[in-house]
Amino acid sequence: METNMGSSENSVQRTMVLPEKPRKRRIGLWIFLGILALFFLIVLIAFFFRDDSDYSYAINEPYIATVYVEGTIASSNVDSLGLATGYQHSWTLDQLDYLMADENNKGLVVFVDSPGGGVYESDELYLKIKEYQQNTKNPVYAMMGNMAASGGYYISAPADKIYANRNTWTGSIGVTMGSLFDVSELLEKYGIKVNTLTSGANKAMGSPVEPMTEEQRAIFQSLIDEAYEQFTGIVSEERDIPMADTKKLADGRIYTAKQALKLNLVDAIGTYDQALTDMRTTYDLMNCKQVDVVYKNNSLFGSLLAESGVSNLLSSMIKLKGQSDVTEVLSLVNDHKELPVSYLCDYLK
Repeated sequence: METNMGSSENSVQRTMVLPEKPRKRRIGLWIFLGILALFFLIVLIAFFFRDDSDYSYAINEPYIATVYVEGTIASSNVDSLGLATGYQHSWTLDQLDYLMADENNKGLVVFVDSPGGGVYESDELYLKIKEYQQNTKNPVYAMMGNMAASGGYYISAPADKIYANRNTWTGSIGVTMGSLFDVSELLEKYGIKVNTLTSGANKAMGSPVEPMTEEQRAIFQSLIDEAYEQFTGIVSEERDIPMADTKKLADGRIYTAKQALKLNLVDAIGTYDQALTDMRTTYDLMNCKQVDVVYKNNSLFGSLLAESGVSNLLSSMIKLKGQSDVTEVLSLVNDHKELPVSYLCDYLK
């Protein structure tokens, strides 16, 4: 009897120590991964069925179109899931092409709320606005919102009239390469050695793992200087300001609406409605309706994800956190490599 009872007690003890919690954790993990996989499947379907073309604003009567340039002027603004967010460059250019071909369009207001962006993209949009003016002979007004800095001012310059909200920050006329980091000493601290093989001494210039030479600094400065000459040339020509005066005010500083008006960088301070009324009365367009040309994600599920906030949630969930000061620094370096040479007011971005 004693032997059997001992055996029974041992059996009970073995049953009590079975690991139940790890099993529950595994089930929870699989559920989480399943949900994550489902959302990625939705995004994948949305990608293949998307349709970014949208001319729903087209009407069969005279109208003034308002094109919105909000956010960084870049070729592709997407979140971590690849969904479009903010200003869409190719789409905006396509809309301007459509407006040029539409005989019912009688005027254009470019609403700008942007810290600027890439040299290439800003100039491409500027040239498209110029093309619209030349092909249609329609009036073009720029309406500055919260900010129209650097590239945001660049695209406003060709307008027949520039309106600024009384709280607008504008100007920042200049060029930047942003921040070029040198983490070579940090890597040396951790015993990390980097060997870079190139065909020439300046092929890898700007690399964050090697100190910049004076020659490389001069090369970068020449790129900035050329873009700066282009920017100031446009301001001088479009605003009829002598080049010497343009360069005095084009030191990169931000101007308030009142300061910009005094410097002839803008023509008036007012609201969007005032700018629209001005265009209508000045160009005899009182019979024209006003329509907004606004980007919409027309994919099957894209707009649903964006509006529900799921996209932002998933972006946060899949974002990797740095595990050490090295990874954090390298992540910072990587985040500042998007716009090498830009008409961008970085502290307003």
